[in-house]
Amino acid sequence: MEYIKATCESTECVFDIVQNTVTTIYPKYYPKEVVEFFCELHNRENIAKDIENGNVGILMDNNQIVGTGSHEENHITRVYVLPKFQGKGYGSFIMQCLEDEISAKYHTVLLDASLPASHLYEQRGYRTVMHKKWLVENDVVLVYEVMEKALPEKTANDCTIMK
Repeated sequence: MEYIKATCESTECVFDIVQNTVTTIYPKYYPKEVVEFFCELHNRENIAKDIENGNVGILMDNNQIVGTGSHEENHITRVYVLPKFQGKGYGSFIMQCLEDEISAKYHTVLLDASLPASHLYEQRGYRTVMHKKWLVENDVVLVYEVMEKALPEKTANDCTIMK
């Protein structure tokens, strides 16, 4: 596995991973208004901006892109693994890479936990620090948790991050 920095040329690929995952997995947990909210939140423009800012990585395995992750400062903002590759440790690997990168500058990491991923985060040592609500279309309410984890001092990277 190799976690590499996304480039402008990978915008469409990252967009496809996120949209495919959201539209395949999230309907099992959320009403359609929430699924549409996530699709709009992670639109091409937002992904392109994050890539331009150097905050997005893609996970390659056997020369195939299987997932993506991003952060803004010490806040993990996007972790998605294509549905056919889920359950194989790719999400945990992306999380480790993001945590390693963030730990170079920060002592804690935050994220907004979606229902499908909250169990993964708890297993990684995150704890809920706040419950939040967001009103989406048709008065549907998205309820989510803000989670936090203390990071160890920066040590050797378990990830291969190529720039």
